[in-house]
Amino acid sequence: MPVRTSAPLPPEDPVPHLSRRSLLLSAAVAAGAGPLAAVARAADRTPKVLVIGLDGALLSRIKDADAPHLKALMAAGLTAPSSIYADPLAPTLSGPGWSTIITGVWPDKHNVKDNAFTGARFTRYPDFLTRAETAKPALSTYAVASWAPLTDTVFSTKVDTRVSTPSAEYDTGTTSRAVARLRDGDPDAVFVHLDNIDHAGHTYGAASPQYLDALHGADAQVGQIVAAVRARPAYAAEDWLIMVTADHGHTDAGGHGGSTLQERQTFLIATGSALAPGSVRHDVKMPDVAASALAHLGIPLDPGWGLDGRPVQQPVPDDFDALRGSLATRVDETGIPAALAGFTHTPPPGWSVDNSAMGGGGVTEWRGWSFTTDEFWTQAQRDQNRESNIRARGVFAVADGDEWADKPYTGTFDSTLVSPAYPVTGGGTAVLTYTTYYRHESPQKGEVLVSYDGGTPVSVRTYTADVPSRTETVTLQVPAGATSARVRFRYTGGDNWYWVIDGVRIGTA
Repeated sequence: MPVRTSAPLPPEDPVPHLSRRSLLLSAAVAAGAGPLAAVARAADRTPKVLVIGLDGALLSRIKDADAPHLKALMAAGLTAPSSIYADPLAPTLSGPGWSTIITGVWPDKHNVKDNAFTGARFTRYPDFLTRAETAKPALSTYAVASWAPLTDTVFSTKVDTRVSTPSAEYDTGTTSRAVARLRDGDPDAVFVHLDNIDHAGHTYGAASPQYLDALHGADAQVGQIVAAVRARPAYAAEDWLIMVTADHGHTDAGGHGGSTLQERQTFLIATGSALAPGSVRHDVKMPDVAASALAHLGIPLDPGWGLDGRPVQQPVPDDFDALRGSLATRVDETGIPAALAGFTHTPPPGWSVDNSAMGGGGVTEWRGWSFTTDEFWTQAQRDQNRESNIRARGVFAVADGDEWADKPYTGTFDSTLVSPAYPVTGGGTAVLTYTTYYRHESPQKGEVLVSYDGGTPVSVRTYTADVPSRTETVTLQVPAGATSARVRFRYTGGDNWYWVIDGVRIGTA
């Protein structure tokens, strides 16, 4: 399909010192774009998706910046801060980051480790626009990017139109093309990538006024793009899901690629008929963008695709996430920011922790099973692979013998996390699922045990070697007459490594 052209946008005032290439102009002042009303989708409204990528943008700095359009989107819908991986899974670079967002899978699947895309598995894990085209060939799909590798490499030739903006036009050209397509065409799914925030981060650092200026410029461009959506003649008959996200963060001094929490930061700002205005969630992850777009377009998510994302429109309740409001600040840890609330030993209702065999002393935060967050746990000690705990969401349970042993202790680490009693049908099968991440060092052991109707626990899985972050599925043979099952996660060891558990459920086979 040929690329459509349109008249240029009104002249813009250049913003000095923000050039990533030979010529860079800031965005025009956007047309007025108030909050998008969250309304229930009528049966006859046409679902459409717009994804805007702000390379290297930090949510915390968006909140500091003069960014009225982004803040209006936050007020009108969902804001979801989240974090990503670090080495050895992948560095915090644009190649892995955008590949994760666009394909809906983490780097251990799409295999992008750098900005060269060497070894990428895009045939096995294609971009979401390609999946949309495959499922519904009549859909009109469009991708435009200031960073050419996205539209040259990540998005496939199945996408109707892929535009790599000429270098001389940079984000100004990307914005004008997106506006023209939304105004003059009838796209069903659109991806737009803006790059200048990342340039400002590299050149001046995220703590600089220039970074705030770049956010202000990108905000104006987002305003233009959203205004083009709202000005569409058929807008009243359309159901738009608009998502704004980023591939990574930046350090205050400038740059990314490392394992600091600031480099690992990303977010999702989303508005749509299924999203509550002004809502904030902590269970959203990077791959959810692709899954949410496909679900909104009415495309069933095939389990065979192996997506790691799940639609933001369809929250999955989790017992541990209910603890967020009761998390406490650090006690013995010194590397975690003093004001960051991120751990508790008090389990959610129905759960318990058996520390009757637990050793004494050690670091308070990790004495037995703890409930924590990525932001808190990874800062206890960076670069020990805690950043690879990618599939746990929100608040999760962790047994961390390594951190516990950082203060004098007695005995061994021996703690058991005990689930509520789940209903089961005697004589049949049930399926235990949970997200896990296990790093091993002998004599450490992780054991999963199940008991029925208060009987003797029986081991159903044992961990004595490293297990990457993944969802486990265990088929249970329920004894005749049993009506309930309870799961125990027992971690034993000393100054060894750790075990993460999240998303525990027992359902029917």
